[in-house]
Amino acid sequence: MHRRRFLKVLGAVAIPLSSWLHAATPDFPKPGNKYLCPVCGMLVAKYPNWMAIVIYKDGHPHFFDGAKDMFKYLGDLPKYAPGHKAAEISGIWVTEFYGLTRIDARKAFYVMGSDVLGPMGHEFVPLESRSDAEDFLKEHKGKRILSFEQATPEVAIKLDKGVFD
Repeated sequence: MHRRRFLKVLGAVAIPLSSWLHAATPDFPKPGNKYLCPVCGMLVAKYPNWMAIVIYKDGHPHFFDGAKDMFKYLGDLPKYAPGHKAAEISGIWVTEFYGLTRIDARKAFYVMGSDVLGPMGHEFVPLESRSDAEDFLKEHKGKRILSFEQATPEVAIKLDKGVFD
C-alpha cells in the first residue's frame, strides 16, 4: 500500500517528464461515443479505465470494454473482424489498473478471480509488473496471475462463468 502511495507522489512530480519518458508510446486513438466492442456490443467509451485496443498496421483500431473481450477477439479474428489477420496487428494495448495508462498487452500480467469486477463482471485485471500483480492478487483475493500467452479465449470464457482454474 505504501509503495502505491509513493508511486502516485512520484508520478505527480514526474508529469513534466512523461512526454520524454514515453516517446515510444503511440498516440492512442479514442473511440467515439457510439463505438461498440466487437465482441459484446457494449459502448466502449463508457469504460475508459478498462479499455483495451488492438491497432492494425494501417492505423485502424478496434476497441474493447476490457481485456477479457480482447482475448476472445484475438482468438477468433474471422468471427469478430472479418478481413483482418493477426499478421496485420501492429500493437495490442490494455489499461493498467493502478496507473490507468495504456501498456503493451503482451508484456502485462493479468489477475483473474479477484473481487474487482469490470464492466461485464469478472475480468482480467491488467498490471504492468509481476510484483504489482502479486500485490493485487493478495489485496483483492485474486485466484491466478496469467501472462499474455496464458490468457487464452478459453480461459476468458471460463472467467465469464466464474471459473478461475
